[in-house]
Amino acid sequence: MTAQPLERPSLSQRLKQETTEQHERMHRLMAHGEPFASREAYGRFVAAQYLFQRDVEHLFEDAAVRAAVPDLAARGRQEASRADLQDLGAEVPGGTIATAGVAMPEALGWLYVSEGSTLGAAFLLKEAEARLGLSAGFGARNLAAYPDGRAVVWRRFVASLDNTTQLGAAQHDAVVAGADAAFNRFGDLLARYFGEP
Repeated sequence: MTAQPLERPSLSQRLKQETTEQHERMHRLMAHGEPFASREAYGRFVAAQYLFQRDVEHLFEDAAVRAAVPDLAARGRQEASRADLQDLGAEVPGGTIATAGVAMPEALGWLYVSEGSTLGAAFLLKEAEARLGLSAGFGARNLAAYPDGRAVVWRRFVASLDNTTQLGAAQHDAVVAGADAAFNRFGDLLARYFGEP
């Protein structure tokens, strides 16, 4: 009896499995930073979010990224973060764009991190509302759901990821490396604004 070849995990499955430690690091950084302790602390979180979203949306300019994720124009939270900073009377930070040299397929890893964070943002929005009196219309736009809903938009993104059948194993490795780089970038931003735990 011949052994059946093991089925290769989908790209989304690999990303989930291979970024578990990075997820845990983000949880530790957020718990350490206590972004909902005050509006000033929350403003620091939004500044980190703005810079990260600016990095991610820079990738939207790449035609290959747009082809891989057809509803890309409906995604991204850079302008929402900018508006939140203005609501809070906080400075909009500047600086270099971390994704200036990033292209497909690594770009998909960056998008994975950004889009995955929209799911966890449901909990963060409740915290912002309950503890800081903010809302999806004032101060916490960056945490709001997309008009079509968090789960629906996430499933569409995962379908786009797993539909990249033209990507081989090496390209999948590059997507995972892109996700790792994106987690590192956001972690570095949180550490910049809140310090390491």
